[in-house]
Amino acid sequence: MAKISRVQLKQLVEAAIFVADQALSSEQLQLTVLDGLAVSKTMLNEVLKELQLDYQARGIQLQEVASGYRFQSVDSLSPWLSKLWQEQAPRYSRAMLEILALIAYRQPITRGEIEDVRGVSVSSQIMKTLSERGWIKVVGHKEVPGRPSLYATTKGFLDYFSLKNLSELPSADDFVNLQDDHNTLNIFSQMSAQPTSENIPPVQSAESEATLLAQADEPEQLH
Repeated sequence: MAKISRVQLKQLVEAAIFVADQALSSEQLQLTVLDGLAVSKTMLNEVLKELQLDYQARGIQLQEVASGYRFQSVDSLSPWLSKLWQEQAPRYSRAMLEILALIAYRQPITRGEIEDVRGVSVSSQIMKTLSERGWIKVVGHKEVPGRPSLYATTKGFLDYFSLKNLSELPSADDFVNLQDDHNTLNIFSQMSAQPTSENIPPVQSAESEATLLAQADEPEQLH
């Protein structure tokens, strides 16, 4: 195998993550740009940590999410960076955030179980939207009459909210001092991911997403 210096390795890894249109895992790096080079997994992980430290105090940071590593802007800069794009950031209804939160915290969960908790029917359009965004997927069927689908979140969901795994979701203790449901449902708004490349518009900041719960979704039917 060809040898590569530490400096060259760091430059190559940095450039690969920068030009990629999605997060890159260490395994993907070794199978692509590092293929044929004498680079151990330990050395690669050390270089990735060095790069994270290099960018720690900058406007752009190297962030590890569920799918791998990507460059994204610092969260606090989002209100200003959003002015670079004309289109408005997507808005999510209270119902959608409630359903997403239930799936995230109680997965795998059926549609009927979601309805039991919320006390209202689950909108088919909401489930379709969450699926199309790549945030939820069917992971099986519950062994009860009718064998209803079991839903769980995806890596895409974790990537969007800049999480490496589900254990990074806020715990129940984080909600103890919250005063109302409005604040509780803003959990996902406060965790929004930042743009990862020049052609991806930034996701709105927590401040700009504070109005999401005021957006009305299609009428829901009471049980």
